[in-house]
Amino acid sequence: MAARAGEWRFASQIDQPLLVALTRAFYWQQLLDDGVVGSGSEIAQREGLHHSTVNELLRLTLLEPAIIQSILAGRQPRCMSLLWFQRNPLPTDWVTQREAAAGFDA
Repeated sequence: MAARAGEWRFASQIDQPLLVALTRAFYWQQLLDDGVVGSGSEIAQREGLHHSTVNELLRLTLLEPAIIQSILAGRQPRCMSLLWFQRNPLPTDWVTQREAAAGFDA
């Protein structure tokens, strides 16, 4: 049965890779906001990562709060994974994000 708009088929447990990525992204954003580092490239150098990886994960800080809460609670749509975020552009508009999330598992 297809999910109706606003209804998600939830993951039954916390997606650890996605949760770790979200945590790192917010930590790195805090470092940037506090002026501890000047760029994603500086974070990448400190962490031994490619700059595109850091910038890719930093996009997660732009997620709508309700989507972040669902990820933290392990209640995100089953198809919403770190791999999905890495392979798909993330709209910055929260309404568009909600619409995209509503299309998961449809």
